[in-house]
Amino acid sequence: MPRLFTAIEIPPEIALSLSMLRGGLPGGRWIDPENYHITLRFIGDIDGRTADEVAGALARIERRPLRLRLRGLDAFGGNKPHAIYAGVEPDPGLSELQAEQERLLQRIGLKAEGRRYVPHVTLARLRNARPADIASYLSLRGDFTTERFAVDRFVLFSSRASVGGGPYIAEEHFPLRAGRGAAGRHIGATSAFS
Repeated sequence: MPRLFTAIEIPPEIALSLSMLRGGLPGGRWIDPENYHITLRFIGDIDGRTADEVAGALARIERRPLRLRLRGLDAFGGNKPHAIYAGVEPDPGLSELQAEQERLLQRIGLKAEGRRYVPHVTLARLRNARPADIASYLSLRGDFTTERFAVDRFVLFSSRASVGGGPYIAEEHFPLRAGRGAAGRHIGATSAFS
């Protein structure tokens, strides 16, 4: 049973900038740069037939390419922070892409995502990190920003259950381009889920 999610890949030069933020926070378990991504929709553990339906639904998406920028650092978890992340500057095209995926996946029978969508790149998972250390880390690096980067596809990733996330496997790529015929481009000749 594959565990799936859709995401936007982070270009190498942006990943390098993010990797420079690693360290300096006791209790932080840092994500490897090759696993950085912006999640669009977590799908979860599903059977091969449903995975094929997911891939088919995603292949129908026709959206224009995006230009995104990462801006600012923050923590998820409120009073009990569990992750440090880089935020994504608001972008209507990104919001529309995520909302379309949500609608399509619900249409094929998947449950609605229970959390509000906050586009981000997870940098570290936190375990027993002191709030004062987190606040200090964020105050020193919170003004982080990148140049805009082009996004011309999104990816259906699979992962295996692991601590800290990754490694992730790109199962299928779906191009972002306007107009008819913008169907998903399969990596292999046959479905990865059959």
